[in-house]
Amino acid sequence: MSKDGSHPRYTVLLPTYNEKENLPICVWLIEKYMKKNEFSYEVFFSLCLSLGTAYTHGLQFARGDYVILMDADLSHHPKFIPEMIKLQQHKNYDIVTGTRYARGGGVSGWDLKRKFVSRGANFLAQFLLRPGVSDLTGSFRLYRKDVLARLIADSVSKGYVFQMEMMFRASKLNYRIGEVPISFIDRFYGESKLGSQEIVDYIRGLLYLFIFV
Repeated sequence: MSKDGSHPRYTVLLPTYNEKENLPICVWLIEKYMKKNEFSYEVFFSLCLSLGTAYTHGLQFARGDYVILMDADLSHHPKFIPEMIKLQQHKNYDIVTGTRYARGGGVSGWDLKRKFVSRGANFLAQFLLRPGVSDLTGSFRLYRKDVLARLIADSVSKGYVFQMEMMFRASKLNYRIGEVPISFIDRFYGESKLGSQEIVDYIRGLLYLFIFV
């Protein structure tokens, strides 16, 4: 329930960049699962290049008590949203994050090199930061709106590290965090955004968090 005793409302925020082939299917699936479970919801698109800017822009217009962040390229299947919402309601979590690395989670469509890089990046983050969650680099999450606003305001990283910094700060602030195993599926259309520069930026960002946050 929301603070006024009414049923909570959810804003599904989709940062979009070159996702025109994926958006219609993604939105259709979101509506399918939200309507099936009779959740009050809205879907908001943010056409910005950086995640931080996209989230900040989306929050200005979001009317939900909770904000669900997910990729618009269908790598995050909307079928997991009801499970995330129900876990939050049952445990009263501040954040629920989808995880590829807990039992029941996984990745489809990646070659061995991509899986190795992802596992290695997550292992390094776990070793240095001890964040208390199994998938620090994931971006499929449900936040209380006020919690998300604070974390965005405090975080300074860019790109993939931005997601990691928000979760790391959330852990340090003792927000209650739950996890739902998800199956991550490589995007149906378009090209993956991961490249050598992103890997370098990730390592730099990780060291920044370890030393300064």
